[in-house]
Amino acid sequence: MAELIDRFGRKHTYLRISVTDRCNLRCLYCMPEEGMTFMDQERLLSFAEIAQVVEAAAARGVSKLRITGGEPLVRPNLDELIRRLAAIPGIREIALTTNGLLLASQARKLKEAGLTRVNISLDTLDPARFRFIARRGNLDRVFEGIRAAAEAGLQPIKLNCVLLKGINEDEIAAFLRMSAEQPLHIRFIEYMPIGHDDAGWRTHYLPLSRVLETAEAAGYELEPVADAPVGSGPSENWRIRGAAGTFGLIHPVSEHFCRNCNRLRLTADGHIKPCLYWMDELNVRSALGSREAMDALLDRAMDIKPENHEMAALLAGEALSHVPTERRMSQIGG
Repeated sequence: MAELIDRFGRKHTYLRISVTDRCNLRCLYCMPEEGMTFMDQERLLSFAEIAQVVEAAAARGVSKLRITGGEPLVRPNLDELIRRLAAIPGIREIALTTNGLLLASQARKLKEAGLTRVNISLDTLDPARFRFIARRGNLDRVFEGIRAAAEAGLQPIKLNCVLLKGINEDEIAAFLRMSAEQPLHIRFIEYMPIGHDDAGWRTHYLPLSRVLETAEAAGYELEPVADAPVGSGPSENWRIRGAAGTFGLIHPVSEHFCRNCNRLRLTADGHIKPCLYWMDELNVRSALGSREAMDALLDRAMDIKPENHEMAALLAGEALSHVPTERRMSQIGG
């Protein structure tokens, strides 16, 4: 079976799967505090339907999966899906992105089901600021989730920190110290305008050059990480000399990594998105039950995938070549 290669020669081996648009937080960069309308549960793909899509994709060379949301751990019995996906020939890695609030009670059974590793969202180390950014929840539960993931053997553990100008940029130094003192892998991520192009995004956008400037001001001696942790993807990875962990920079806006993009996205309501930023989507429901139809849909995704997302052009106020998505990040799956 032919590999999934788009018009620009990019081979796709990675599928991100959203299992729900619901979340137990309301992070200010992801969704509004009030007024979100979530999908009816019957609109969500079933575990069997998700497995059908993965079986077709795995036969075409997809070997890495990431389970996302919303918050994926609010979907009941997620370990059953992990177990089903881990049994599909060709799938070698299954990762999970979570806010960590529900991870402590589920980490071990997810590991036993076949989950490989976790990325945990952590935008601040301050409890009061956590409540400000996430608008609810308890920071202590996130740290409990981190400890449980380590105890369950879900390694490496990566912590995703979305940097927001004027909100948490003063914590860059603290996160750098964390990477030095603990065997954790901090990932600083630029704020992306997914589902909204508004003054809030432009006001709080911060290029990740600030991280290296902070490290230099602190007098750290940095070295590039040649043996980057598994699943580092587009991250530019560094280690403070002698550090227990690493830190990485994921800058989709200022230095987009589209030329090496190897991923597709499956939304919770059953759409393949070739690109996170643009509106283009393909509904998989009409192809369910037919491998031939599913292959044709995957081929179509390769045909329509654009060369890049043009977020930098949006930041500069320039015209865009495609129509941006109106879906929020939580509705796509990140």
